[in-house]
Amino acid sequence: MKKNLPMWLLIAALMPSFVYASALDATEDGYIGLIPAGNYRLTKGRCDECHASPQSLWYFKDEIIGTTAYRPSDDTVSLVWLGSSKVFTNARILNEDTIALSNGETLAFGIVPKIKTNLSYFNQASLDYLMDHPVRLRGEVMDDNGMPRFVARTIWPLNFKILSSPPKPLAQGESLQQLVRSNNGGAQRPFQTRVLWQRPPSPDSAWQGKAVIGLMLNGAQGDDDEAHGGHFGILTGQYQSDGDWSRWLVNNFYNLDSYSEKGIIAAPTPADKYLMDLNNGQSYYRPSYMLVAIMRDSSIPQLYQSSINKVFEDFYRHNITYDHAKSNCAGISIDALRQIGWKVPERGSDGYLKAVAAYLYVAITSKSLKDARNVYNYITEESTRLNPAAAFDAIGNDMLMLANQHAERSLTLIERRFSESIEALVYVQIPQIPSSRAFGQAPVYSFDEYLERAPADRSQWKIVPVEPRPFPDNLKGKAALELAKPSIVPVPVAIALLLMLSSIVAGGWWISRKL
Repeated sequence: MKKNLPMWLLIAALMPSFVYASALDATEDGYIGLIPAGNYRLTKGRCDECHASPQSLWYFKDEIIGTTAYRPSDDTVSLVWLGSSKVFTNARILNEDTIALSNGETLAFGIVPKIKTNLSYFNQASLDYLMDHPVRLRGEVMDDNGMPRFVARTIWPLNFKILSSPPKPLAQGESLQQLVRSNNGGAQRPFQTRVLWQRPPSPDSAWQGKAVIGLMLNGAQGDDDEAHGGHFGILTGQYQSDGDWSRWLVNNFYNLDSYSEKGIIAAPTPADKYLMDLNNGQSYYRPSYMLVAIMRDSSIPQLYQSSINKVFEDFYRHNITYDHAKSNCAGISIDALRQIGWKVPERGSDGYLKAVAAYLYVAITSKSLKDARNVYNYITEESTRLNPAAAFDAIGNDMLMLANQHAERSLTLIERRFSESIEALVYVQIPQIPSSRAFGQAPVYSFDEYLERAPADRSQWKIVPVEPRPFPDNLKGKAALELAKPSIVPVPVAIALLLMLSSIVAGGWWISRKL
């Protein structure tokens, strides 16, 4: 046995064989997104022979990832964040210490520890909820006094299925926004799907093996006033006849320059890891919503995934930096969609007059030009790039328009191809998993709504502090080293101040002449 094998592989090799009769290696787990899982190799970021950039590997030094087993081409993802090496595709939690496997065996069970900076975690309410369902598990098989114990990092309820059903289009006066906002965001509602459009005839079996491209919107957190805007990502994958979508790939952008209190790292990651990781799964701290287009051919999902892979490479090199107003999860995702030729209509901003007034007000009241500049950026940014909910709504409505062939603009080649090849459009409501965390709600759709929801006194905001994560200069891309920081005083504000000063001087001169 090679001495340089990772410790988790050495442990796995020593475990009793019956465990592996039903525990799959993550590279044996069907598809990851659009790519067969077998095309990946399991490793950690401390890897000298991986077909992934040093910049991307730097962020995953101690995390299990999948990297392509060959040099990446345009239609592959060079790195995916898996988090775990082993998968049980069908099990049942009997109690906090035991799971039943699909082969009839029972196995000792545990969960990964809570990250210290995570404010809440899995509790008895979580266990009670998940014991009611067959589950899919990601984790590791550990040695526990000579006996195997499976330690889960991800628990996915297998009843969260996307299956064909009779179409129920949006009714007159009904909207995507109403679906998201219903029941205060639906954090405590059951998992639900609704086929909003379907090409007739299209039986359930017709979806098998079809590629998908979808929108993922996560709601507002219930205990963080900086997170009322929610989160957004675009996903790709392949539909399976059993309705299991846990291995679809979510392209998840987060700030790389700070350590997430929940341990989130920006990366393409499977849906079960993205939503149900016990520390950083989105479903443990807010409700989520998804709109999925099932496609006749895979060209558009593959094109988007290829495009966003390149964006991730620039992101890891810091040629693109995360900015909560100018370049956040919504902005980066929708920019890539527009870049491939899907011209999702813009919705504009709140305007420069309002932004200048807000800048001056915040600068005076908070005595912080940085805070003033941030508010100015939020108000002037185009709303589909700023607000995750606005991005979800704009792209989702465009999908509906293209599916129904009700275009009010000249369509690009990509838009025409989408209109011709879409098979169905499915809306999915994903509840929040009960835990010690407060239940979240629907995300806000505008900056004004954000201000209405958050406490007026910023000192009363619930904020989770994070530590900076400095990135080595020698790994930064050329563009990153040349990026110029924006002025703390925007040009329109400087012009407004100059005009105000000129008016004061002119007024003083006029008064002095009269005297």
